[in-house]
Amino acid sequence: MFNTATTAFLPKNLTGALLLAGVLSGCTMAPTYVRPEAPIAGSYPAAAEGKAQYDAVELGWREFFPDQRLQALIAAALENNRDLRTAALNIEGARAQYGVTAADALPNFSGNFSRTRSRTPADQLIPGEPAVNTAYQVGLNMTAFELDFFGRVRSLKDAALATYLATEEARQSAQISLISQVAQAYLTEQSYAEQQRLAQQTLDSRLDDYKLDKMRFEVGASSALDLRNSETLVQSARVSLATLARQRGQATNALVLLVGKPLGDLPAPQALSDEKIVSEIPAGLPSDLLNRRPDIRQAEQKLRSANANIGAARAAFFPTISLTARIGNASSSLGSLFATGSRSWSFVPQLTLPIFEGGRNRANLSLSEIRKNQAIANYEKTIQSAFKEVADALVARGTLDEQLAAQDAFLKAQEERVKLTDLRYKNGIASSTDRLNAQRDLLSAQQSLIQTRQLRLNNAIDLYRSLGGGLHENTLATKS
Repeated sequence: MFNTATTAFLPKNLTGALLLAGVLSGCTMAPTYVRPEAPIAGSYPAAAEGKAQYDAVELGWREFFPDQRLQALIAAALENNRDLRTAALNIEGARAQYGVTAADALPNFSGNFSRTRSRTPADQLIPGEPAVNTAYQVGLNMTAFELDFFGRVRSLKDAALATYLATEEARQSAQISLISQVAQAYLTEQSYAEQQRLAQQTLDSRLDDYKLDKMRFEVGASSALDLRNSETLVQSARVSLATLARQRGQATNALVLLVGKPLGDLPAPQALSDEKIVSEIPAGLPSDLLNRRPDIRQAEQKLRSANANIGAARAAFFPTISLTARIGNASSSLGSLFATGSRSWSFVPQLTLPIFEGGRNRANLSLSEIRKNQAIANYEKTIQSAFKEVADALVARGTLDEQLAAQDAFLKAQEERVKLTDLRYKNGIASSTDRLNAQRDLLSAQQSLIQTRQLRLNNAIDLYRSLGGGLHENTLATKS
């Protein structure tokens, strides 16, 4: 905008043109944006059971993950993770690009001072003497300011703004994903750690049994087959221990990569059976996802950007009007540069009308419309994927508690089976093969229970993430 003091020094026709450009700057030829209908059902296939005190968006990640060791890992990842840092830099880049585009909507002024010396040959002068001329100029210039009558610049500005907002949504989506990845990598590492400790305990127990079986064999109380079966159990436990040690090491490396630095000193971990992660989160309605999930908002901003680009492509069919102007002083000597009568100005309006461009503008318009249709398809697919993630988490939540209870009962039955089999074996009723099978099944049941606990906790994390949780560190408000 120009104030009175500024426009007082400009030619009247230039002032009027700038004011008219300001009035018309709000015009655009972009189609009116209408949000597409969500291509999903009005309810989830499996309703959430029970109620929670907070929904996923309001529940801060520190409250959803009460384990202090996990809290420290998530906090470190939010500070050091390179993918999240790249997403933040992408925002800065998009913000800068928006600033560049937005600057095109305003006139650019520059001040200049110049001294020019020129010589004209004698044969081009009258009376035929060579001449050397000196000219001084000082002034204020405005270069090729486009009067945005048809909204081309405005549409490009709107597209750049939507791109910037989409980049911000992408960073929020990356944060949510990072938090869930760190939490699940932590659970994976803890699961392997517990299974490794279990395998070590099993190996120690089987070594003790092997020593007893070897003594029984040496005194003739048992057969060579019994001793070999006992040795098989020992070697099987060693294989399992080595495998779990490797898997735990790799899981730790994955966790370090997500956190972005060595783990260092951390609070002691909790057992998976002691975790108090919130799992009863109300899913709400599918339409809530449109405002909850940043990846859906990101897809919609990309759609808005594509819609605005259509306006810019349409405006290319119409004339482009630009203004170049200069106001200042000119003189042949520096001393008289600001003297009375040295005022100078120029005003150069330019109209460019596309006549023949080989179909370029029509192709650009078609390309813009195609990209908008692609953005609509991507937006709808993002909504459908979000709906599926929530629905899958709800379906799994309904069965995992039953699976965990059944797995726990199965383990207790296996423990009783091992006790009875050992007793029968010592009394000569059961064979060493029966004892071998019972102990193998017991270890498998123990490992399966740990894995089921991890699966249930992962499901709680999946539901929290798929509902848009993880943007806030703490709840915004305390509810009773």
